[in-house]
Amino acid sequence: MATIYDIARHVGVSAGTVSRALSRPEKVLPATRERIEQAAAALGYVPNAVARTLKTQRSGRILITVPDIGNPFFARILKGAEEAAQAAGYAVLLGDTQHQPEREERYAQMLPRNEADGMIVLGHRLPPTARAIVGRRGPGAPVVNGCEFDPALGIPSVHIDNAAAARAAMEHLYGLGHRRVAVVGGPPDNPLHRQRLEGARAAARAHACLHELVVAPGDFSVESGHVAATALLDPAPVATAAFCFSDQMALGMLAACRERGIRVPEDFSIVGFDDLASSRYLSPPLTTISQPMHEIGARAVKLLLAILDASEVPYQQTLDFRLVVRGSTASPAGRADARRRASSPASGRRNASIRARPGGGGGRGTPRG
Repeated sequence: MATIYDIARHVGVSAGTVSRALSRPEKVLPATRERIEQAAAALGYVPNAVARTLKTQRSGRILITVPDIGNPFFARILKGAEEAAQAAGYAVLLGDTQHQPEREERYAQMLPRNEADGMIVLGHRLPPTARAIVGRRGPGAPVVNGCEFDPALGIPSVHIDNAAAARAAMEHLYGLGHRRVAVVGGPPDNPLHRQRLEGARAAARAHACLHELVVAPGDFSVESGHVAATALLDPAPVATAAFCFSDQMALGMLAACRERGIRVPEDFSIVGFDDLASSRYLSPPLTTISQPMHEIGARAVKLLLAILDASEVPYQQTLDFRLVVRGSTASPAGRADARRRASSPASGRRNASIRARPGGGGGRGTPRG
């Protein structure tokens, strides 16, 4: 088995430099660190967790609690977190809380028992034990939020600007000509729901469409998107487009449209949120807000390790999002039909003859763009 001395000889640096690169990478120049990491991988180096624990009084383990391990959104975050933890020589302990507060508390109790060095919370609640640790140690407590940002938690976080992202999604629909837009939200106590609804309402207000905004309840699942469709589509659609606060709910909405013979996007447009890997393969491919799930997980681990090392880092890290336009959105049916008529040869001749008439009544015959 390779040792840090083997890596040092291979790279041409001291064993101390190798040790720092593997345990406290921020202390080593990026170019040197990269050479050391490549050599460690090539030589099959495995960190000695027992030796490190004796020296640092750390367990070498990170606890990550996730509300629903079956949700592909969390799976992408976990993949990024696990890769970053492995690169730093840490093991990941995964706790599937299933949205149950008692399970969240049971996992949090691993911290005072020194069974984990720190905790990354992918939900929006802090169990009592974690709250007590944060209360004693403040922002320096080894507790990080990994996506469901809530300022009230008072802990470091890695997230996107959910309000701005939701507004971008709604602006896309309004830009296509939609005015009656529905949003399918999450649980009312979830900060993602509140922030995204804030952004959706801001866009509706800016376009004088707030009175036409319809809000349907959901819980971010496929099933809730399908259920919401019943209220929005039966007996006739109450909107021409829906912005779903997750790709999963958009998938349920898409299925409900298909069952009713409602064409997407010809009759009804749908926007999701997350950009799951499957979204581009739906029929039609889903227009959605893409957030860097893998990077959120990796950054959360690096932030936690920096806190453990008492390094100075930004405690609130806001990552970029982007609107990905695919095939599930288009102009409303009536507006699209009008555009087709206006662009047809016959329509062009008719409009030309109207414009040529004298005394055209203040130009009412002039077509609008």
